[in-house]
Amino acid sequence: MKRNIIKAFMGGIAACLCMACGGNDSKDYWGDTSGGEDEEPTENPNASKPRYIWIDAAANFPDFANSKENIARDLALAKDAGFTDIVVDVRPTTGDVLFKTNLVDQVKFMYAWIGSNYTKVERTATWDYLQAFVDEARKQDLRIHAAINTFVGGNQIDGGTGLLYRDQSKAEWATQMNMQVGITSVMNTSESTKFFNPAHPEVQTFLCDLLKDLASYDLDGIFLDRGRFLNLQADFSDESRKQFENYMGGIKIPNYPDDILAPGASSLPATYPKYLTKWLEFRAKVIYDFMQKARTAVKGVKPGIKFGVYVGGWYSTYYDVGVNWAASTYDTSRYYNWATSKYKNYGYAACMDQILIGAYASPLKVHGTTEWTMEGFCSLAKDKIKGECPIVAGGPDVGNWDTNNQATQEQENQAIIQSVKACMNVCDGYFLFDMIHLKKADQWQYAKEGIKLAIE
Repeated sequence: MKRNIIKAFMGGIAACLCMACGGNDSKDYWGDTSGGEDEEPTENPNASKPRYIWIDAAANFPDFANSKENIARDLALAKDAGFTDIVVDVRPTTGDVLFKTNLVDQVKFMYAWIGSNYTKVERTATWDYLQAFVDEARKQDLRIHAAINTFVGGNQIDGGTGLLYRDQSKAEWATQMNMQVGITSVMNTSESTKFFNPAHPEVQTFLCDLLKDLASYDLDGIFLDRGRFLNLQADFSDESRKQFENYMGGIKIPNYPDDILAPGASSLPATYPKYLTKWLEFRAKVIYDFMQKARTAVKGVKPGIKFGVYVGGWYSTYYDVGVNWAASTYDTSRYYNWATSKYKNYGYAACMDQILIGAYASPLKVHGTTEWTMEGFCSLAKDKIKGECPIVAGGPDVGNWDTNNQATQEQENQAIIQSVKACMNVCDGYFLFDMIHLKKADQWQYAKEGIKLAIE
């Protein structure tokens, strides 16, 4: 009896959380492809699942920064291969943007690999970058999503570019790192991407306003990438300390940050300091609360747009960046000793209409049931999300998946083919990062073959 009461209670929590986040609605978007109760299914269930391809801003900048013709060409290649959804990155790690807004500067240049040279590519075109993708996607009957790097404000390239470099009045927005030498602004570290403090109220307001501008476009969806803390050493600012102490009921932590994490520690110690697990819980709440605000901002402009995130599939260590992307009904503390009993309350899956899972395993690890296999990443994600987000799509990073050169080119090609069915069979769609890799290695044919085998 007690077990049934608990199950009913937890179901109520999930329903409330979903309502608090505005609910998620997928049938109107993807179409209800199920037949009636007495009907025999007539097609492969995978056929109606979305297939996303990501377009990183920097890597693809040489082709797309100044050429609508190249955009048309490559979207046609994506469609021919069988992809249904384009995800275009419009806020790279500098924090500047490739869409219309008055809140931050436009991207004027990016660095990208051209052959063996890391080359500065300038944008001289004046047409709207995002709108060009929207227009072409509509022509080709492709769904179009915009992605932003969320909690970033600058990058050290060219001596430093982005808001945190330009505007000294925003210095407090920069995340504060728990370094061996003491708490230090990220601006004074070797971290190339300069993150904001996700807990800073002004940062959250700025980003929600930015998302409102983005939502004004004719988009099918918006994805938040890097919607997280930089790493375990972030953020130890006075602002985060104040919020944490309030979260803990107004206690004061005299031995700060040592009672949370020793200075310079970049991973969990063998023996946890007094407040470490509550700190991990608090960080998950910070991101959970922001995701609710961001969803509300987007839906306030365009209720029908799909709100989602990209996350890495390695949930077992994702506490490192302060994110719980699981369902509120997935009790993390049953499986991981770094999680408190309340950690599950800040699983944000119900706030999402779609989640892209980075199933970034080796090309030699397509099949499996564990993390660091593509299939395992996807099936484990589905299990943890428990239906609270209706679309969970996963897949590989086909260009950065073999840094030790353990796979032959043919093995990599076959891994692309096999990855589609392996991922789609266990989740709600396929996701490939990044278009640039298919282009550089001329691997479109393998994506096409894999999609054909998966959906027929």
